[in-house]
Amino acid sequence: MDNLSRRGLLTGAGALVAAGTVGTSTAAARPVRTLALPATKRFVMGGAGGELFRSKPLKDVTVMQSFAFDTPNHRLFTGQVRAGSSANSGDLTLSQLSLASGSEGNLLGHMYLTGFGHAVSIGAEAVGSTTYIWTETDVDTANGRGRQITRFPWRSGTTLTSASVTKWKPVANGSVFTPAVDQRYGRLGVRYALSDGMHINVYSLAAARTGDFSTVLASFKQPALTSGVAFQGWALYGSYVYFWEGNAYPGSPNQDDATSKLWCYDINAGQLVDSFRTLAGWSLTYREAEGMAVFGSTDATARLYFGFASGVAGARQASLFYRNELV
Repeated sequence: MDNLSRRGLLTGAGALVAAGTVGTSTAAARPVRTLALPATKRFVMGGAGGELFRSKPLKDVTVMQSFAFDTPNHRLFTGQVRAGSSANSGDLTLSQLSLASGSEGNLLGHMYLTGFGHAVSIGAEAVGSTTYIWTETDVDTANGRGRQITRFPWRSGTTLTSASVTKWKPVANGSVFTPAVDQRYGRLGVRYALSDGMHINVYSLAAARTGDFSTVLASFKQPALTSGVAFQGWALYGSYVYFWEGNAYPGSPNQDDATSKLWCYDINAGQLVDSFRTLAGWSLTYREAEGMAVFGSTDATARLYFGFASGVAGARQASLFYRNELV
């Protein structure tokens, strides 16, 4: 989960923090420019949808925090805090899950990341047959969140350390960074904290992969969502950003305890335009909203997925549901 008010992550968020090995970036060299993005369709938060899979185990037994799709290569990846590591260590486990018909959600492989962050949001980018994963890295052990972002090829069975990857800090005075990849429209979203709250910048994916964050295609402060409900994920798709929030059940499954809500933000209009409290998976045990990502390369195939962690402590599982109605 990612509840900034509850975890106190904004304390000193506007301060400069020490970085590790940093990739070349010209983010601080030029002023921020906000341009209008070409208008696209948006997902309907209470519209048609369905379920991809329910109650599937990941590589680790901890709560799924996020997930991402490599659409061209038909791959799905999840992120979670590594079992046995402290909450603020930044140690993560990534899992690859099957998207094949009849075996959706089955475990195919894994990677370990040491000293990266919390995996509130991850991204996947296809380069030919190779999947590159975008994550936060350079953990701040005061809060367990990443101070920079990174990109690396998926290699099942391997372990990466934060010291071994190239890092970028797109906003010089930002902190608590998380990325989201919009594969269809070729953009990278970066969510980060300043002293006044959370903000999101949008960049060209082609430029970002080279470490060039000098041109900001769009930039805005994240609007307030539901007070007292944990922020659990976000996704960038076209000219819209989607937010996901929800608290875990305090006890047994109960529809009245379902706080999970989907939000849609129009980047060009600068405002929230749709929201919906969903009861998808309401009968799951624990049922904590976790993770959001888009799959699809056309309007006909596009799906906005939102996830839940479920199951008892020490044996958490993952479930994915989706919306596929566009207007």
